[in-house]
Amino acid sequence: MQANDMSLLKGAAIPTVLAGLAVVVVAALVAGGKGALGAAIGLLVVSAFFTLGLVAVSYASRVSPMMMMTAAVVTYAVKILAVMAMLKAFEDATAFEPKAFGWAAIVCTLAWTIGEVRGFMKLRMFYVDPEGKVPGQGDPR
Repeated sequence: MQANDMSLLKGAAIPTVLAGLAVVVVAALVAGGKGALGAAIGLLVVSAFFTLGLVAVSYASRVSPMMMMTAAVVTYAVKILAVMAMLKAFEDATAFEPKAFGWAAIVCTLAWTIGEVRGFMKLRMFYVDPEGKVPGQGDPR
């Protein structure tokens, strides 16, 4: 991963963990140990999915800008569909509180997205590649 990618990861992961821990505490107060477990699982699922998505986009950015955009859209769609499928699959779970899992997934997804947007806004990136070559011009040597 490049330095920009690590900055984005930190900018998104830190608020997500803080928001997730707040949901775990609230779930523990409202629903006890099962609520805390459900919220913790939600925090872990969202953190893992979104971290893997950011790594995939980072890798694709080294290939080409078109591949990066494709990877971003596909990983976002897969993440959202996977979280929705898990919410549906766990709605009748008895080992933990499914509502706490759902609320944690929603809160952590929002925290990650806001953190990532904030991280992008703070990045100082070139609009053009300073070492880029002009198409149609040969090597000046």
